[in-house]
Order: sequence, then C-alpha cells, then structure tokens
Amino acid sequence: MKKLFRNGTSDLSSSIVVLLVALPLCLGIALGSGAPLFSGIIAGVVGGIIVGIASGSQLSVSGPAAGLTVIVATAILKLQVFEAFLLAVVIAGVLQIILGFIKAGVIGDYIPNSVIKGMLAAIGLILILKQFPHLVGYDADFAGDESFKQGNKENTFSGITNAFGFITPSAIVIGAVALSILILWEQKFMKAQKRLQGIPGPLVVVLAGTLINEGFKLYQPDYALETRHLVGLPIAAGFGEFVSFFTFPNLHYLKNPEVWMTGVTIAIVASLETLLGIEAVDKLDPFKRVTPPNRELKAQGLGNIISGLLGGLPVTSVVVRSSANVSAGAKTKMSSIFHGALLLLCVAFIPSILNKIPLSALAAILIFTGYKLAKVSLFKEFYQKGWDQFMPFVITIVAILATDLLIGILIGIGVGLFYMVRSNFRSSVLIVNDENKYLFRLRKDVSFLNKPIVKKKLEEVPKNAFVLIDATRADFIDKDVIEEINNFIVHAHLKNIKVKIKKSQFKTEHLLFNEATFN
Repeated sequence: MKKLFRNGTSDLSSSIVVLLVALPLCLGIALGSGAPLFSGIIAGVVGGIIVGIASGSQLSVSGPAAGLTVIVATAILKLQVFEAFLLAVVIAGVLQIILGFIKAGVIGDYIPNSVIKGMLAAIGLILILKQFPHLVGYDADFAGDESFKQGNKENTFSGITNAFGFITPSAIVIGAVALSILILWEQKFMKAQKRLQGIPGPLVVVLAGTLINEGFKLYQPDYALETRHLVGLPIAAGFGEFVSFFTFPNLHYLKNPEVWMTGVTIAIVASLETLLGIEAVDKLDPFKRVTPPNRELKAQGLGNIISGLLGGLPVTSVVVRSSANVSAGAKTKMSSIFHGALLLLCVAFIPSILNKIPLSALAAILIFTGYKLAKVSLFKEFYQKGWDQFMPFVITIVAILATDLLIGILIGIGVGLFYMVRSNFRSSVLIVNDENKYLFRLRKDVSFLNKPIVKKKLEEVPKNAFVLIDATRADFIDKDVIEEINNFIVHAHLKNIKVKIKKSQFKTEHLLFNEATFN
C-alpha cells in the first residue's frame, strides 16, 4: 500500500499521457480494421484495466494493436457478421491462456537484443514518418497505421509527399506550438520547477492545442480546424444508447470453421506481438524488471476473452503506448490500470470535450515519443559494437519500415542468426602458420559447417611441413570434421608431413591415433 501511494503521483501523471496517446490509436485502429469505432475503445479499456491487473509487467500497456489490423479487417469481411468475429476473439483468448500454461512464452527469450532494439528504433521512425501528415493537417490515413502500404492506397513516403499538397495552416500552428512545448518541458530548468513536476507535458500540449483551435473558432472562423481534423469519439444521447455500443458474440457461429481459424490466427499473432512487446519494454525499464512471459500470455488471453465478450477488438502488449508510459515516468502497473479507467470515464462522461482535441496536437506527442525511441545515440551505440550487432539492428529497422512489424522482426531474427552462426563458424577453428609449421586449434563446438574450411586448409599444407592439431579446447567435434582430419593423418606421409595431435581423452576419442604418423 505504501508503494502504491509513493508511486501514485508518477503513475497517475503517466496514465494521462498514455490516455492521450491511446485515444486516437484505439479509434484509428478500429477504423482501419473496418470495425465499429467503439470496439477500439473497449479493447483499450480492457487492455488497461483487465490485462493491467493480471499482467506481471510493471510498465507494459495493452490495447488494440496496429499489427492485427489487416488480420481483423480480413476476418470481418470473411465472416461478414461482427458477432462471429467477436467469438473468434474469445477463442483466441482461450488459446493464449493454454499457451501460457504450456510455457510457450519461452519463445521471447530467443530474440536477439539487437533485433529488439532495432524494433524500438523502427517504431520510433514509424511514429515520426506516419504522424507527420497528421501534424500538418493531412488525415487521409488512420492514426495508428504502422504498415508501409496504407489502406488509402498510399505508402509511408507517398503519404508524406502528398501531405504537402493538403497542408492546413492552423494544424501546422498547433503542431509547432505542441512540439515547442514538449521540447521546452524536457529542459533542465523546466524540470527544476517543483510546481510543474506533477503536470505532464502532453497534457499541456493537448490543452494548448484545444484552446488555440477554440480561439480560431471565436476570432478567425476560417482558420478553425474542421471536424475531420479533430478526435472523433462516438457520442451517446443517453445511457441506453451508450450501452448499445457494446456488442456480444454469437455462440451459434461455433460450428463455423472460419471462426476457429480466425481465432487460431489471432492467438498466434497476438502472442508473438505480446512477447516482442514485453521484451522491448523490459529493455526500456529503468529498474530492469523482467516480465514473466507465460503469465503475460495468460493475462492477454484473459483480456481477449473479456474484450471479445464485450464487443472489443483483440488486445496485445503495444510498444507505442508502453514506450510513452516509460517516457512519462511511470513506476508501476497502476499507470496502465489508471489509463484504462480514465479512458472509460472520459468516453462515458465527456466525449464532447475529447472531440475538441486537434489530431495535430496528438501527432506532436507521438512524434516526440518516436524521437526518444530512435535517437542518433542508439545508432552510434550499435555501430560501435561491431557489424555482427549493427547489421541485424539496421536490417530490422529497414525491414519493419518496408513491410510491417512481424515480417520485419522475422527478417531481423534471420539476419541475427546468420551473424551468430558466422561468429561461431569463425571462432571454432583457428589456423596459424609460421613458415612450414601449422597450428590447427579446434575450439568450442566444431560443427559440420566448419568442415569445408578445415578440409581446404589441410589440403593446402605443403610438403615436408609440421602440423599440430590441438583439440584440447573443443567441447564438441562433428564426426564429419573428425573424418576429414583422420583422412589427412592417414595420407600425410605421402607428402612427408609430420602430424601431432593434442586431444582430450573424453572429447575427441574418435580421432585416429597412429604413432607411426606422428613425430
């Protein structure tokens, strides 16, 4: 309880920031998925409160994910009935709980650090690139889209180019003021002001942007932002209409195999995104706390069951909201829970006020969040670590920017594995020669991948040479490599080559030991 009160101010302040970030994303992802707008809000509330309570992560924030947009949109079109899709979400949740119990969360431990950091940097760049059009008043694409190819037949870069043809002056003014406030709020002299420490910069940005636009309405109506440039929450005329926004799954569709297939697909993709998300957030956590992956799968499963039952979209751990949470100074999971509760209260009681918030102000918050994720110092850090770390990092970024999150991560993992094998390949066999003396030192695990270089180098040994094969440091030697060495030993006398072997009795017992061959 003491810990709750001690961190209460930080968590409440952070929850407001996450609320402001999550609100347009929940609506945008629902819009991009072809689902009712309120279904995105339901997923955001459930992801915050239910998953927040059940999760073992202190800083991860869950909600509707952009990575599932195409899957959800395709499923809704295929199933044709939204209630059937909701049943698939419930099934996905049940499957995720099963995955948690069979300890499938261990998959996340095999993702290289360079790929995780590359994912964070890529998401930062995506936020900057994708939110720039919204910053200048071009809102053709839905907020929260992370894919290179957009639903409006544009892509990330053409969207930026086309934005210059649809600039809204008042949006630029609001966006510029918003970015200036965020930069100012990060300065040391501002942080030193005790009166301002509990006030989050993004909240000031939203208030300033809203007041500027309301000022335009009063004094310069021609410059005021149109409704399409503002948050667009559905507003209920009364309690009865508000309740009607909730939709429930229809159990009659349990016999439909497409429902089950959709459920399995959502469970797999949502679980992968969640495992990636918590790995990324744990890297950002200043206290270096570790999230139990299997518990997280169970928490996400519970969240998807409840979200599906209430009419919401599937939920996953979302890096954008989680990184905003970390950046805002959250300390515990109460920030996620508070944000879910605030989202529900705001939508229920003050939707008309939220609908006055300019999208350009929210875009500025997301762009600033993206800058923190993709700082130049991060690129310098990985460059200094060497190519085996830098290349997976950079290729992950490029792949995510050119495709989407999951495909980019898979490509990054592939590149990381290549460099891992390459590093092991190079370090397993050390070959040194001095005039006519050769040292072949076998170290660690010498696999069949090392066979070609061992064979080639042994064949290059000239006549009348002396060869020392040192296997004392090898933990494992593949039988194909042993066979190549034995063949060399057997025929060494034909070139008058003297061979000596240093071997471990237990690790290299299959190496031929022919006294006549040695000196």
